[in-house]
Amino acid sequence: MKFLKTGLHKFGALVLLLTVLCTDASQAQSTKKASWIWYPGDLDIWVSNKMQNRRTERGAFLPPFWKMDSHYVLVEFHKEFNLASAEEVKLYVEGQYNVKIDGQAFSGYPKKITIPAGKHKLSLKVYGQDKVPAIFVQGKTVVSDETWLTTFEDKEWIDESGKASDKSGTTFVSVGSWNLTDPLLPPSQFKLATKAMEVVKTDKVDKGFVADFGKESFGFLKLHGLKGKGKLHIYYGESKEEALSADKCETLDLLEIDLKGKTDSVIELSKAFRYVNCQPEGDVTIDKVSMLYEYAPVTEKGSFRCSDEQINKIYDVSKYTFHLNTREFFIDGIKRDRWVWSGDAYQSYLMNYYSFNESPIVKRTLLAQRGKDPVTAHINTIMDYSFYWFLGIYDYYQYSGDQKFVQDIYPRMKSLMDYVLNRRNKDGLLEWMPGDWIFIDWADKLSKDGEVSFEQLLFCRSLETMALCADMAKDTEAAANYKKLAADLKAKIFKLYWDEGKHALVHSRVAGKPTDNVTRYANMFGIFFDYFTPAQKLDVKQHVLMNDQIKKITTPYMRFYELEALCAMGEQSYVLKQMKDYWGGMLDLGATSFWEEYNPDKKGTEHLAMYGRPFGKSLCHAWGASPIYLLGKYYLGVKPLSAGYETYVVEPALGGLDWMEGKVPTPSGEISLYCSKKEIKVKSDEGSGVLRFKSISKPVVNGGEAVEVGKRTYELKLKKGVAYVVSYKK
Repeated sequence: MKFLKTGLHKFGALVLLLTVLCTDASQAQSTKKASWIWYPGDLDIWVSNKMQNRRTERGAFLPPFWKMDSHYVLVEFHKEFNLASAEEVKLYVEGQYNVKIDGQAFSGYPKKITIPAGKHKLSLKVYGQDKVPAIFVQGKTVVSDETWLTTFEDKEWIDESGKASDKSGTTFVSVGSWNLTDPLLPPSQFKLATKAMEVVKTDKVDKGFVADFGKESFGFLKLHGLKGKGKLHIYYGESKEEALSADKCETLDLLEIDLKGKTDSVIELSKAFRYVNCQPEGDVTIDKVSMLYEYAPVTEKGSFRCSDEQINKIYDVSKYTFHLNTREFFIDGIKRDRWVWSGDAYQSYLMNYYSFNESPIVKRTLLAQRGKDPVTAHINTIMDYSFYWFLGIYDYYQYSGDQKFVQDIYPRMKSLMDYVLNRRNKDGLLEWMPGDWIFIDWADKLSKDGEVSFEQLLFCRSLETMALCADMAKDTEAAANYKKLAADLKAKIFKLYWDEGKHALVHSRVAGKPTDNVTRYANMFGIFFDYFTPAQKLDVKQHVLMNDQIKKITTPYMRFYELEALCAMGEQSYVLKQMKDYWGGMLDLGATSFWEEYNPDKKGTEHLAMYGRPFGKSLCHAWGASPIYLLGKYYLGVKPLSAGYETYVVEPALGGLDWMEGKVPTPSGEISLYCSKKEIKVKSDEGSGVLRFKSISKPVVNGGEAVEVGKRTYELKLKKGVAYVVSYKK
């Protein structure tokens, strides 16, 4: 076989190799478990660079257009140990390295050393250009873990006595780790899991066939019984129309084949597809195709079921859509772009907290997006996307309670905010500058000129976030400064953009004057940021969000926030209908995952087009899965009040449903809820919560006592592990 346009590999040999490595590694494990460690953020950057440079369009390599950082190529690791007895330690290293005990180096590249009894400092300095410098240290008590320190600039110097000293101001930080605990599977071999998946239906087309896998999928196409000499054309499609379009489909492969006997092979590059059109040329024949479905092995911890079967279907398809876009990182879409876009990822974090609750993927994505100093551009070059990055860090803290991550990433937050602050204009506002992209949303004729109110709101919220995170990092002076900057900017926003006559924030200022244009963006964010007075909220709800004269939003991306704003104002019944119409509309058109954009006014294949290309639209986009978040936070009504669910509220809202039940994952387990028009059942693995609900008469509670806190509003204190049953009247 000749390998020309696209390489093939023998997948069975790889599986055998990994099996052998895993068997050997299990024998190498000791009492105390070690893990691979590296400079924090470096593997995140390295893996994301590899992943984001897998994108192709019609066989052409299509890399990201923003600056991509690299890992540090020379890194020092160390830790001090106090041993009761001498200990033999095994060393596994990615890169060239030296090993020192108390500053004395071993010769060569030792695989095993003995550390004497007593207090000693073990150091490894590692160089790696093509891979991230990483170490795995395994002894009985001496192991590599997150307690080690690392630096990329070891300013060791010789003092007057001639002894080695590290008093030069070198900054050491805690190492990075993904809990990779197999010494023989180093970080550079990190891969997602795969499983075999068969075709659901095959139709003969021209000289070949079109295979249908039944639903949107992602993975490696496997070719069975490939034989002959000539070419094999493969056209992939999220829709059948796309797969049948040899000239316009977004992804394809052209293989040159020279095989005398039948061979099974796997396409080297993963792709997104439901349909695959295989067309042989010459005397090439192929028996069939299957696939190795690639996925992140996350556990579905959250759940939702209700009396409306269409909503159940919307939830299930949202969950599947989100899982497909949960890969090494949270990406935008599996066909295109397969990149780590900050705006898309921010929504994925929120969906994650109500489904998988996988903290490692959140942290990996945040680190990969941010990259390294110095900052020379906004994240993904987009102003709003830098702000979503800030917001994502504090949300992560709220849902996880992981203060250490905030403290570790705070220096990168500060340098990015310094970049933003240096780009303010004379009025202290942000507007487009060369090198910026102001995105907001995919919407026709959406003005980005001047000082856009939406950007100022995100900027203000980011400053508030910086103040909170600076407090956690013990940077008290900066915290006070960020807090003042945020307060001043918030006052300025309402002075410059609030229009009493329009009962809303106007869209922008141009040449120092507010425009007459009112859009939904800043106004809906102002609601769930809680920036409006109660009267202003009602004004915005009536004159903007519920006003059909204000241009409607057609992307699931911004529908996410629009519906959140309405839920935050108690409009769950209205939002339920919107979900049924909007996401249900995609299901009625045969969607098996939710799309990048949906406009019900479009017809037929118009739904497949975007960016001026007939099949440019992504039919599996992470931001299309927002019902996961809305149903968990605003219908089940579960949300943390303080970091890591130390305190929390459960405030169920049926919104027109007869009943609903579900689970929301938390750091200690889950909060489960059943709610009908007559009964609420709730149980939590967390400590201090409150169930808040309305009842026209005094409720009866099994397991506690409900206290009336307002007109027909009751609260029940929730204790860990107690199953409460509440009988009430709507």
